[in-house]
Order: sequence, then structure tokens, then C-alpha cells
Amino acid sequence: MASASESLSHLQARFFTKQEQYAVPDTPFSVPATVTVTELGALINKLLQGQREEDGSSIDFDFLIDGEFLRNALGIHLEEKGISSETVVEIEYVEKQPAPEPIGSVLHDDWVSSVHASNDWILTGSYDNAVRIWNEDGENLATLQYHSDPVKCVKWISKDGPVNLLVSGSHDNTLLIWEWNEKTQKHKCLHSCRGHERSVDCVAVDTTRTRMCSGSFDKMIKIWSAVPGEGEDEPSEIQEQQRKKARSEGRRPLTRTPMMTLEGHKEAISSLAWLTTGELVSASWDHTMIIWDMEHATQKSTLTGTKVFLSVSHSERNNLLATGSADRHVRLWDPRQKDGTVVKTSLTHHQGWVSSVAWSPVNANQLISGSYDNTLKLWDIRSPLAPLYNMSGLEDKVLCTDWSIPELLVCGGADNCLHIFKAHNIEPLSSTAGSSEMEQDQR
Repeated sequence: MASASESLSHLQARFFTKQEQYAVPDTPFSVPATVTVTELGALINKLLQGQREEDGSSIDFDFLIDGEFLRNALGIHLEEKGISSETVVEIEYVEKQPAPEPIGSVLHDDWVSSVHASNDWILTGSYDNAVRIWNEDGENLATLQYHSDPVKCVKWISKDGPVNLLVSGSHDNTLLIWEWNEKTQKHKCLHSCRGHERSVDCVAVDTTRTRMCSGSFDKMIKIWSAVPGEGEDEPSEIQEQQRKKARSEGRRPLTRTPMMTLEGHKEAISSLAWLTTGELVSASWDHTMIIWDMEHATQKSTLTGTKVFLSVSHSERNNLLATGSADRHVRLWDPRQKDGTVVKTSLTHHQGWVSSVAWSPVNANQLISGSYDNTLKLWDIRSPLAPLYNMSGLEDKVLCTDWSIPELLVCGGADNCLHIFKAHNIEPLSSTAGSSEMEQDQR
């Protein structure tokens, strides 16, 4: 027996787009209820050909109704979402996001635990105890060695050139502040930040580039100055001892102590993100995230999950948090909600622990996730049931991801490789909305 959607013959639809180069007349069109994305795309291309010079090429479009991607026949979608077919249906269309293109894999000597890109450079940390700087072509510009155990986290502090600052954290319980001159290709370790009792697993630098926070397996969060030579490194007599050592043994980093320690988690800290210069979010193995008031060093709120949190990323575009967890889900949280519904959406497609998540720096709807299931996925939050694309070429579990450069998606993992993917047609989008199913695995 035919459903209500199948029995409908035609619907009235009006098409609109925010991409002005693809605008068509806003008059309603009569379309079959059985029409699909492919057929709607053909209709839009036919209308555009009447307005533009023929170039023989067609454009792939996606279609949204009330902010949700259309993936079924139009009539079925309206029926499932409870949208009336008696009135004119407003359908937005956008150029389809093309698949990211793999442009290279860079082999390391051991697992790639952490990655952070900035401008033209990519920073990696590895289980071989080394920090490395690469260009987008995979050329190794510098190898920074001072840690005595595997490097677990890396971040650029400032990338103003030619002299740049970066920080690395390690299983050796320390963070190191480095200086790297991109012109001379020389580097030096300026400060050794000491205070944690166990492995330093995550680090985040605030927007002023003057402070950084670290999270450790010792359950503590520590705040440090990120400015070289600023603050009390050690009592003056110890500083003098360091200087004597530097003269006798070669250049050694000065010891730096924390400005502040935050206690509150019951298990290891897995990930950190600054929300503003006055707010910090920490994710932990204790199944909670804590939002901290940094001015008063107090807890503002606690967000509770069901499993271990492995990663948290904050979007400046939509102010949402994305998390990766041991229950295989990516979740989107709105910490501003007061009605208790802080979890807005779950993105469910991974088959293993979600070890790392990263928002797009320019598009409020898109993020990437890496997992122990050996996949890196590109998501649009308007389509939570399946990713836009699965990146190919990954041979082992993903440990880290980064999307700091709009055109580059990068990840590293247990296959000892840094993988670099080129994203195309990156345009700033600010709206966030709804959900629908979408599955377009990259082949």
C-alpha cells in the first residue's frame, strides 16, 4: 500500500541560495513528490544554463529544508519531518562539498601522537620523543629533541615569523617552550615547565598568546606563562645555578613553575580548550567536563557524559563544544543552555574510540573526527547520522587531528604517519541547524 508521500503527485517548491552566483528566480515550481536530490540538481542546473553562458559543465548541489539535508525523496522527507506539503516548500541549495583530496603522508619513526598546523607549517609530536616541523609538502624543516619520553601534545604559541614559539608536553612530566627561527632553521629550548607529577597529555594556548594550560595524568590542570623570560622561573639562586650549567654544559632551558593549579577532576585530564580568555574547558577520563572561571580559578559548571572523554574542541563560529569519547560517539554540546539539554546532537558512525575532534576554523557546520577504527571523518552537523566523507589511506588507529588551516585536514596515528588532506570550496558559513541522514564515503 502506497504511503501518503507516494500518493502525492506534485508539490510546490521555491528555491533559494546564499551563494549569489547560483541564484535562480524565486517563483514557485511544481515538482513531483518523488523527486530526489539528483533530479533537483538537474532542475537547478537547467535554470542556471538559461541565465549563464554555456560551458558544458554541471554543478553538484545539496538541498536543505529547515536547515536539514535532503537525502530521501522530497515527499518522504516532508512526511518524516512533519512538514506540510499543502504550502510552498522553501528549499535552500548549496554547492556540494567535494571530497578532500589526499596530498601526502609523512612517515615518522614512531606513533604520531599530536599535530598542530599554522600558516604554512605543521607541528607534530611523536612517541620517538621528538617534535618536528614540516611544510605542507612534507619536507622536514626541523627536529626538536630534548624530551626523554614520548611527546603527547604540541601547540604553536606564536607564529609571527621569522622567530616563532611553540610548546610540547611529554610522558617525562614536563612541557618545553621552544623558539624556532624559520629563516636560519635553528631552534633552542627556552624553558622547561615543571610541576606535573605524571605524563602531560594536553596543552592549550589562549588567544592572547601569553598563557597556556596543561592537563596531566596526575588529574591536575596547570596554568603557565607562555612569554619567554617572563615571571619567576625559579628563586634567584637556582636561576644562577641554571646559568652556570648552561655555560658549562651548553644551552639548557630555564625551569619554569606554574602560575596556578586547578584541581577538580578525579581522573586524568585528556583534553583542554580555551572558550574565552576568561573561560577554560577541561575533559577527563572521569566522564566529566568542567568549565572553569579563570579569573577566580573556580568551577563554573560541570558537563557529565557516560564514558571517558578523549577530546574536546571549541568552535568560535557557533560556540559549541564537540567531544570524542570511548563510547564511539561524537557529541555536540551547548554549555550556555540552562534547560538541561546541553547535548544538542550525537554523530554516530565510528566503530572505535573517538580519540580526536576538531572544528573547521571557518565553517560553523563542519568538523573532523579521528578514531581507533582507523578512520578520519568529515562531518556536517546538519547531517549527524553519517559523515560527508571518510578519508582513505589510514592503516592504523588515529591518535590526533587538526583543522587549524581552512584548506588542510591533518591527522596522525599508530601507522607512524602524518596524513595531509586538501579541502576544496571552503566558504565561511555561520548557520547551524538540524539533522538528517547523509552518507557519501570517499572512494
